Amino acid sequence: MERFAFVLHPLEPVHFSWRFAFTRWFPPRWVEEVFKRLPPMELSHITGIRSPVGSRAEGWLIGLPLTPRTLLESDLRFVYHRLIQCARLAERLGAKILGLGAFTKVVGDAGVTVAANTRLAVTTGNSYTAATAIEGALRAADRMGIPLSEARAAVVGATGSIGSVCARILARKVPSLVLVARSRRRLESLRERIQGESDAEVTVSTDPRTGVADADIVLAVTSAPRVLIEPEDLKPGAVVCDVARPRNVSPAVYQHRDDVLVIDGSVIEVPGEAEFGFDFGYPPGTCEACMAETMILALEGRYENFSLGRDLTVEQVQEIARLADKHGFRLAAFRRLERTLPDEEVDRIRDRARGVGLAGSSRSPIMGAARSTGGNGDTVGEDRPRCFFSG
Repeated sequence: MERFAFVLHPLEPVHFSWRFAFTRWFPPRWVEEVFKRLPPMELSHITGIRSPVGSRAEGWLIGLPLTPRTLLESDLRFVYHRLIQCARLAERLGAKILGLGAFTKVVGDAGVTVAANTRLAVTTGNSYTAATAIEGALRAADRMGIPLSEARAAVVGATGSIGSVCARILARKVPSLVLVARSRRRLESLRERIQGESDAEVTVSTDPRTGVADADIVLAVTSAPRVLIEPEDLKPGAVVCDVARPRNVSPAVYQHRDDVLVIDGSVIEVPGEAEFGFDFGYPPGTCEACMAETMILALEGRYENFSLGRDLTVEQVQEIARLADKHGFRLAAFRRLERTLPDEEVDRIRDRARGVGLAGSSRSPIMGAARSTGGNGDTVGEDRPRCFFSG
């Protein structure tokens, strides 16, 4: 039996109240400060993972009670200390590899220091996240009838670990690519690299809203804990794959643009009869790609540091995709706002987009839309995931 562990944490202070109801009566800042003092904890035992080639794996979810704000604002020495505590707990439980979820792989050096201070192998899961983000976006583009040979793609968060490798791979598939990020210097450096590797026309933008304006395919992969893309920013018929957590795409896009296909990125079906023992908001037997990467490496017996640091290679992405296919991991059906998107709904979005296009409009009318409050999902009410921690 192969063994792994994976670190989860709450994405917003309100998530504490879903697990510890009393916290709803206290200010979010106070709650964050109180939970900051608590060490990592075992959340659940994962069983039932079985590869079609006969390998089996079990694992543990480890909860780190720190929000993105706490992780980003705290002294790095404190954050590393807590993450190393996670690794030592995983080791005591019997794991041989540790996966870092959500913002635990964003802070600091993306797992390098944690790996240097534990006997476990460590991975961020970013390679498989990149592979499945591209696969999902291209699959959605095919459903919307977007020919790749004519498509313009945009990567929001292009200079990040996932974004840069996604951009390099997408540049080999589409003729036109827009790189969007905050730092123009890093954008120009990435553009030069991609132009040396592909024939794509590559432009850069530091403004997400203008960067996506003419894109047929948008990948949102930033670590920004806020909305960056609003309903009026997107062209009719566009496909948006939102990998970021918290989301970069405003909930208002779902509500007011019935001619744009927005999907959650990187939701994966796990082979076997996986029991997670913890509700993190996904259907039974599914998880995010970063968690799946840890499982895949365990099933393969590859107890080695895999996705670490900021500079992923195209070869790493191709390798983890090959191993995922070998062990039976599959991209789940299209989802958005934590629910499955029926085929009929996708068809209606595609038909609506074509109707708008025939009408000759460059932008779809926004039906009563108002800009969102700039939050990260608070306006979607009952569609909000119920999980306490998220990977």
